[in-house]
Amino acid sequence: MENPVKEIIEKQVLTVAKAVEDKLDEEIAALDRLDLDDIEVLRERRLQQMKKMAEKRSRWMSLGHGEYSEIQSEKDFFSVVKASERVVCHFYRENWPCKVVDKHLSILAKQHIETRFVKIHAEKSPYLAEKLRIVVLPTLALVKNAKVEDYVVGFDELGGRDDFSTEELEERLAKAEVIHFEGESSLRASKLKSQSRSVRQSSNADSSDSE
Repeated sequence: MENPVKEIIEKQVLTVAKAVEDKLDEEIAALDRLDLDDIEVLRERRLQQMKKMAEKRSRWMSLGHGEYSEIQSEKDFFSVVKASERVVCHFYRENWPCKVVDKHLSILAKQHIETRFVKIHAEKSPYLAEKLRIVVLPTLALVKNAKVEDYVVGFDELGGRDDFSTEELEERLAKAEVIHFEGESSLRASKLKSQSRSVRQSSNADSSDSE
């Protein structure tokens, strides 16, 4: 007598295989229904999207996005926040906590080209410090559309320690919507890709050794 459990499993496998086959048939049929004009429209739309993105990137780069730079005067601060839609401004002085923030912002400036990352010496900017109520250093002023929408003051929101990760700061900036964020740290994603490549290379080396 045939094993009933085996029979059930075989039926389930066949059902899943049939569902996958039906899905593929639907997708092939949908592609068949696309005529050359439809494909050309989709291609043109994609090209336009790529062109717009390239223009945006070019404009951002011309404004200083992609690098972490210092604003030399209070007057420059207003020029920067008017020119860029999203700005992270680090109010600093020469101390260890501010240098920690510098390190992380230098990394994030390259990762998030959509946002301008700058710093300004708080003690040399008394008008701005008073106007924006900057008391604790370091403080990050998070600016959107020329308005300071949020602050990251000291390290309290980053675990209260100076050994917080760049990802933790990235996630805090994303929460304020001052950087684009796809649900997972871009740094973490790039690390995972790197680790995945290393694992693949290692397994390839192992298999070639075994041969």
